[in-house]
Amino acid sequence: MLQPFRGLRYGADVDLASVTSPPYDVIDADGVAALEAASDVNVVRLILPRDEASEGDRYLRAASTLSAWRDTNVLVPDLAPALYVYEQASAEHAQRGLLGALELSPPSDGIVLPHENTMSGTVSDRLALYTAVEADLEPIFLVYGGGGAASRAVASVNARPALLDVTLADGLRHRLWALTDPALLAEIAADLRPRTAVIADGHHRYATYLQRQAAAHAAGKGPGPWDTGLTFLVDSSEFGPEVHPIHRVIPYVEAFELARRAEGAMTVHDLDGNDLSAALAALARAGADGPAFLLVSGDGGTVRLLTHPNPERLSHALPGDRSEAWRALDVSVLHHYLVSDVWGLEDDVETVRYAHDVEATLAAAAASGGTAVLLNPTPVAAVTAVAAGGERMPRKSTLFTPKPRTGLVIRDHRDA
Repeated sequence: MLQPFRGLRYGADVDLASVTSPPYDVIDADGVAALEAASDVNVVRLILPRDEASEGDRYLRAASTLSAWRDTNVLVPDLAPALYVYEQASAEHAQRGLLGALELSPPSDGIVLPHENTMSGTVSDRLALYTAVEADLEPIFLVYGGGGAASRAVASVNARPALLDVTLADGLRHRLWALTDPALLAEIAADLRPRTAVIADGHHRYATYLQRQAAAHAAGKGPGPWDTGLTFLVDSSEFGPEVHPIHRVIPYVEAFELARRAEGAMTVHDLDGNDLSAALAALARAGADGPAFLLVSGDGGTVRLLTHPNPERLSHALPGDRSEAWRALDVSVLHHYLVSDVWGLEDDVETVRYAHDVEATLAAAAASGGTAVLLNPTPVAAVTAVAAGGERMPRKSTLFTPKPRTGLVIRDHRDA
């Protein structure tokens, strides 16, 4: 169930454009420095605190910073608990959902479904930070489908006054509304109670929530704010996210060589290297019939479209204990069939690298004298089908956007 909470937000006289940030996991060291320079109270000082003295000190520093900002009214708690409707909109797309405190449940319960594995080091870092600050600094991002009372409430807020309406550095218009009517909250709760949802982003934060809850119960604390976690819940059938592929780079191996190795294993189409837009359109069309991949050399001179894997060879290459939903994923075919079986490459992060957009992928291929491997996006329905079966997708399978902007709403346990 998604519970209302008292949001901790920047005061009315604070310029939100200078104090919010992208999520912690997409900010590099230069990005941290730029955000710190933008404002002495930028939220990056909480989510990625820097302290050269020791690793432990920086978590305590974040905790003291949060307390100081509360004491000086930089951050102010809302007076009443609410579910918040949060919208991120561009000229072409609007994503809108509910921010609330989600009752935690392990993946084995089949309520909150992960689709990626987590890394223990990242969870340990977030757990140390969230334990020190005693707050949820960033939401996890869940998607579900099906309409209902919650979706109707989200769609109806235009008639209500917004708590904030601002365009931020990401170029998106961000709006926030508070839902506080008890009858409406009860209707939303009844609608959401039997549903399941897939983690679109925030696997490490959800694992952090679960470990923090377990530690609190082991310490004999009983029920408390650690039994819920800050969550952004979006109905994918209404105001859903955009889904983008995460492309691959094979360094040091030219596209013509990878295409040569693929002959007989897939159908290889020679495309015009001077018209990348047409090649991407061909990739999208081919994806309607099954797995398809576009190979582009770093200099752009070679463009090959790979389609229609050899059925018998593909069947032998894919793990036999996986579901049909998992075996049908383009990323499964890419890693287990093309990379390992057809190309004979090691499937590790040095041999197969990642980039989030076409331009960056082509640049990385050019810098390494290698090949950009461009993919189609994985449909939300395919992600859901794999997650519902208790499976995990191959690493870096898909990118849901836009991600919630960090700093607009914090859930401090002192306000529970």
